[in-house]
Amino acid sequence: MRRFGLRTCFSLLGAGVLAVGFVSLREATAQTAGDSGKKLKVYISVDMEGVAGTVTADQLGPSGFEYDRFRHFMTNETLAAIRAAKEAGAGDIVVSDSHGNGENLLIEEFPKDVQIVRAWPRHGGMMAGLDPSFNVAMFIGYHASTTNPKGVRAHTFSSAHYARVTLNGNAVTEGEYNAAYAGAKGVPVIFVSGDDAATAEIKSRLGDIETVETKKSLGFHSAETLTPAASCDKIYAGAKAAFARLHDFKPYVIKTPVTLEITFKNYTPAELLSYLRVVQRVDSHTIRFVGKDMDEIDDFEEFVGNYSSDLAP
Repeated sequence: MRRFGLRTCFSLLGAGVLAVGFVSLREATAQTAGDSGKKLKVYISVDMEGVAGTVTADQLGPSGFEYDRFRHFMTNETLAAIRAAKEAGAGDIVVSDSHGNGENLLIEEFPKDVQIVRAWPRHGGMMAGLDPSFNVAMFIGYHASTTNPKGVRAHTFSSAHYARVTLNGNAVTEGEYNAAYAGAKGVPVIFVSGDDAATAEIKSRLGDIETVETKKSLGFHSAETLTPAASCDKIYAGAKAAFARLHDFKPYVIKTPVTLEITFKNYTPAELLSYLRVVQRVDSHTIRFVGKDMDEIDDFEEFVGNYSSDLAP
């Protein structure tokens, strides 16, 4: 994710690993539509750096000469996952546009019964609108973490400002952080697409989830990539495989209260945020905040990531 324009004064970057386990919070998430007699409720969080062909800023924002085309590719990869979900019995589907300004997906291309989350700021960040009523979550177009030496456009939340983000002492990726947010609500992540570094990284944290490799990283700004059509075919097949084995997936749950640490690339945000009595300054560039749960942690992160005193209106 690369939030668009607002991540100025207070921003954090990080990545890595969580020493946590998988805990099954409810039996319903392991049921297929046929087992339960109810339609599945599916949440899909969509980023852009992991979409096939994406390698530089030329594809990732409105000023890039390829951006308009890649909005179509991002949309089509999401539609491939939706098609698989519907064939598996999904009824309610919510799609979160979680890249850049949050206004990338071509909403007119989606089925009429799909709901789409757009723009910032919002409670829940990349998982806004998720609640315990959802059966499963899926991640499309995700990327590796900022501490990973491999991965196309590898970062965590902000490539410009964050150096590290940890939960309970372990550095996390966006995918792992979002999986922990979903896990706190009893929702398992069943599928992730992105480059080879991203998919390997998240599987090392979440276990044997279904993944699709959209490209092989050759560097921060280069890759050997599938074509958009081939990527959509693979995402459809991978999502179908995930829905075929729902009994295998468990929510990813971390211990509460949750300790969040943020390491900034710059000195001043850590100094200013330490003026808040709920924030501890760990070192010159790092702060610590303890939240009762992932909702409280994410609200704090969203504030730090989006606040600027010159925001208007």
